[in-house]
Amino acid sequence: MASDKELADFLAGVERRAFKQTVYAVRDDDASLDIVQDAMIKLAEKYGDRPAAELPLLFQRILQNATHDYFRRAKVRNTWVSLFSSLGNADDDEFDPLETFEAEAGSAGAESNEQKLEREQVLQSIDNEIQKLPARQREAFLMRYWEDMDVAETAAAMGCSEGSVKTHCSRATHTLAQALKAKGITL
Repeated sequence: MASDKELADFLAGVERRAFKQTVYAVRDDDASLDIVQDAMIKLAEKYGDRPAAELPLLFQRILQNATHDYFRRAKVRNTWVSLFSSLGNADDDEFDPLETFEAEAGSAGAESNEQKLEREQVLQSIDNEIQKLPARQREAFLMRYWEDMDVAETAAAMGCSEGSVKTHCSRATHTLAQALKAKGITL
């Protein structure tokens, strides 16, 4: 049984990664925040009494299902909206909640503006290349290397075999390496 503190610590630790993972899938910051928040609430309400070791897999599955639900709702909504309106979204304000978090002392504050700009450009290039990956490759890659899940956990969360996870991750890694190398980025 996970204590309230264990559950709170887990949610605090997974919050930023879950948001970034959802942004890759949905490509909408506001919708991503809603999806992650709904997934966290559902985990706390329905599965808060589970052992702490089960929380990562449960949360990953809930987050996946919430993302799929978003796309299902969007498909229905877009069908009706396209029939009755051709108006676009007038709200062009871009707000990145990750920019509001303070960095740990000594990490980003010690960098020069040139180093910060270079780092941001490299990270943006990596983000762009990850977004270009096919959905299953991106999903496997993020779970394995972003969420630090092992092959068995990733396979369980994705609902596929371990061999498929390895194949998706290998293809994603090779594609990212080639794309970044072509841009002159070596890590």
